[in-house]
Amino acid sequence: MQFRDIFSLAYRSVSANRLRAGLTISIIAFGIMALVGILTATESMKNSIYSNFASMGANSFSIQNRALRIFMGGGPDAKKSDKKKKKVKTSNSNIPITWEEAKDFKRRFSFPSTVSVSVTASGAATIYKGESKTNPNVQVLGGDENYLEFSNYKLKEGRNFNQLDMETGRNVAILGTDVAKKLYGDGMKNVINSNIRVGNVRYRVIGLLEPKGNSGFMSADKVVITTVTNTRRVYGGNTMTYNIGVSVKDINRMDAAVGEATGLFRIVRHLHLNEEENFYISKSDSIGEMLFNSLGFVAIAAAIIGVITLFGSAIGLTNIMLVSVAERTREIGVNKALGATRQVIRRQFVYESIIISVLGGALGVLLGMLVGNVVSLLLHTSFVIPWFWIFMGISLCAGVGLMAGIFPAIKASKLDPIIALRYE
Repeated sequence: MQFRDIFSLAYRSVSANRLRAGLTISIIAFGIMALVGILTATESMKNSIYSNFASMGANSFSIQNRALRIFMGGGPDAKKSDKKKKKVKTSNSNIPITWEEAKDFKRRFSFPSTVSVSVTASGAATIYKGESKTNPNVQVLGGDENYLEFSNYKLKEGRNFNQLDMETGRNVAILGTDVAKKLYGDGMKNVINSNIRVGNVRYRVIGLLEPKGNSGFMSADKVVITTVTNTRRVYGGNTMTYNIGVSVKDINRMDAAVGEATGLFRIVRHLHLNEEENFYISKSDSIGEMLFNSLGFVAIAAAIIGVITLFGSAIGLTNIMLVSVAERTREIGVNKALGATRQVIRRQFVYESIIISVLGGALGVLLGMLVGNVVSLLLHTSFVIPWFWIFMGISLCAGVGLMAGIFPAIKASKLDPIIALRYE
């Protein structure tokens, strides 16, 4: 018999036992759904994390106060620093990055890059305009003329800070989209050159930022940005710690830029060769890498769940096929009496097992892809089609069907036709 005839015979046998085949297909489908669904959701979360960190500038890094690293539980290089066991100068340990140090670094850093100095004035401020006001969750930032470029903000209206703004520290501000909507309505008309109030200080609005996008992980539109010199004057800059941002023009030279920045800032902070850095350098993608690593464990757990479920499905499918052999003993005897060889009988039962398993895998892949992309809808990311895991899932199911069908097929092919025909 040809492959087409044997396959058709196997398919008709599966169709004749729809309830039994349907239950087996469902068992396999739910196992594959768990595997593909979790992996698809993980991929959606990775896309969301990547897009958000990419919007912060994948070719940039920040120099921050060492005390912040301790507060956050250490940076990516914390273990390396501990292994070096360098001495930390007590008089220079965990002190803030001063305005003078930030200016000195910006002036002396000659690597091809853009350097920005910024400071956080308030992380929970209320902004007023006439009778309108925002919730007390607006972040007030002080930045220089390079801050918008470093943070990947783009102006929708108005202008950036100019040299006179930086030198005089006058009261000018640039608004984030969410703040402008709250104060001016959804139309956001007549924003430029209007006045707002932050606490008791009035600012003239000179710019409106384009929306940077919100996600389940962060929001970048609830900000008011003024000049770093104004922040020093209004909020008392002598007690603040300043952040230094460096945006490298060639991303392939990131490591070289980090090394040069580390050496220069050690000089700026008067550190000796045997002293540990009292600052740390954070790449924009370092937190994203840590999150990716955490999601990797989720993917491993999903794979383990899928393998366990498939193993259970293989046992169940083998049992179903053995029951099928017992129920169809007389049918097997008739086929042999009509000339069917052992090979034909074996192939028929193997094909039946593979058909059931692959149908379960295809259904599981479809359900898993739909369930996993619910996360994509929640995080506003693109629809994810995990082609690799689709191929792997169906291939695994085909393998499971082959292994589960071999023993019952061999048992069926060895039946004596005379005994089989007499079977009731």
